[in-house]
Amino acid sequence: MTDNQNRLHALDAVRAGALLLGIAFHASVSFLPGPQIWPVVDVDRSPALAVLFFVLHLFRMAAFFFIAGYFGRMALVRRGLGGFVRDRLKRIALPLVVGWPIMMAAIIAVIVWAAVKANGGVAPPAPATPPLSMQTFPLTHLWFLYVLLWLYAGALCLTGMVRVIDRSGRLRGIVDRLLALLERSRLAPLVLAAPIALAFLANPEWRLWFGVPTPDTGLVPNGIALTAYGIAFGYGWLLQRNPELLQAWASRWRSNLVPAVLLTILCIAIAGATPDLGAAPRWTGRTILYAAAYALAIWCWTIGLVGAALRFLARPNGAVRYVADASYWLYLIHLPIVMAVQAAFSQLGWPAPVKYILILLITVPMMLGSYAVLVRHSWIGAWLNGRRVPRQAGGRGSPATAA
Repeated sequence: MTDNQNRLHALDAVRAGALLLGIAFHASVSFLPGPQIWPVVDVDRSPALAVLFFVLHLFRMAAFFFIAGYFGRMALVRRGLGGFVRDRLKRIALPLVVGWPIMMAAIIAVIVWAAVKANGGVAPPAPATPPLSMQTFPLTHLWFLYVLLWLYAGALCLTGMVRVIDRSGRLRGIVDRLLALLERSRLAPLVLAAPIALAFLANPEWRLWFGVPTPDTGLVPNGIALTAYGIAFGYGWLLQRNPELLQAWASRWRSNLVPAVLLTILCIAIAGATPDLGAAPRWTGRTILYAAAYALAIWCWTIGLVGAALRFLARPNGAVRYVADASYWLYLIHLPIVMAVQAAFSQLGWPAPVKYILILLITVPMMLGSYAVLVRHSWIGAWLNGRRVPRQAGGRGSPATAA
């Protein structure tokens, strides 16, 4: 097996980990202290779970979009333009179009039930909702599919333009040498973090505690999210041109994860453990320090975690492969299920960490069971993961999947 194949196993594990951590992330939201941002509000609040929320939000989606960019260019090279477009429409656009109304209906049903339950069994007055528009359209947790489509379209347009302008390949050669220089100098985290920090500071409505604002509402993604996730996607796309550059990350995983942890501690010390919905004061010393530390932490976490995966998960592993195959399905369906169990526990006087663990222990095995019964050996598995796994295959996984 080649090094490139080994790296594929590691990167697929990181992609799956980012999706599964999303379940853990959403399971914590009902327990956040301070102003509530979630339809389900638990009677017990937990600063510890707020810290978990903060840390997971910091790096999870940047790592995901980096892997998406890497796998995206790999799919383009393997399939060609036509095959790539058909594959992305099938495995990204179609799940969004089909899944959104189903998930939206289920989420609304859970929200209504949770409100009735919290109000003593009586339906409270319906809150005022803004009319549906380009700015208010609720993408729910499926926003990542929508943003992926934007990024794929942008990458294809730029790739086409470069091929027309740079017929000799000279410009691409210069870019490759610059990337190699950047990786050898170990300055990549700083260079990649700089535009994200500037995007934070340039936005007058930036909410410091929440870092990169999730583009889950509106059909035009916000500028900070497009900057942060576009850079991650683009860097993954470019590094796939020279996969050997990525191997250096395996030897640097400690030297990136240690700063990642320290920078995260600094950010929490500045922002606190309670969510703050107020806009950050612009261009103060505190805000500049926080923006720089947060943006740099994003990339130290991403490079460190990818490097650790390259170091320890490079070889094929049946259990990791199975979870990686299941992760896409689990993430697509998880939100209303997690919210329903949150609502069921929300009025119980148990400690928040106990309820949080029970939420995960109930929902994750349930969803894994649905994957084993409904998806893995069916047409749904072929749709989402590229091919259906035969029942007699004994658990062998499919090739690296969507995103």
